[in-house]
Amino acid sequence: MRRAVHDNLQALGLEVLDLVNLRLGDAQGPQPGSLAEPFETLAELQQQGLIRHLGVSNATARQVAEAHAIAPIACVQNLYNLAHRQDDDLIDELAEDGIAYVPFFPLGGFTPLQSSALSTVAARLGATPMSVALAWLLHRSPNILLIPGTSSVAHLHENAAGAGLPLSDAELAELDKIGRAG
Repeated sequence: MRRAVHDNLQALGLEVLDLVNLRLGDAQGPQPGSLAEPFETLAELQQQGLIRHLGVSNATARQVAEAHAIAPIACVQNLYNLAHRQDDDLIDELAEDGIAYVPFFPLGGFTPLQSSALSTVAARLGATPMSVALAWLLHRSPNILLIPGTSSVAHLHENAAGAGLPLSDAELAELDKIGRAG
């Protein structure tokens, strides 16, 4: 862990890393277990002035609480989108504490979001389903920060359009049902 931080500082030509997320779990998602040892190491590196802020990624709510007890955390980065809503309660708790939530795969990842309700709302708004899905995330909570990846300028414009897309209470309720259907 220490070597990775020092390697990143050297490779980037920096004296301090602004944020380091401790990535947990695996491709199947968060896995139970303590994060104390690696997170304490990151906290020590933060105390040495090599890291400004700490976060956790692919973590359970219990691991987030454990990390927060060791050192202040700036963000949590977990799988979350319109259809995968396992972190609803965690997002609300983090918002109360002023901690950012950064959903990964906000558009579904390798399996893009598909829903007739999403397509219906998008058609009504004259928007793409992906723009609507991002707009829903931004409406979901003020602590959600989006970093949707893209490999094309067209998708970049589509993603950006979601930031300015207003959704009515009725549209939000209709979209909320998508994640509750499963």
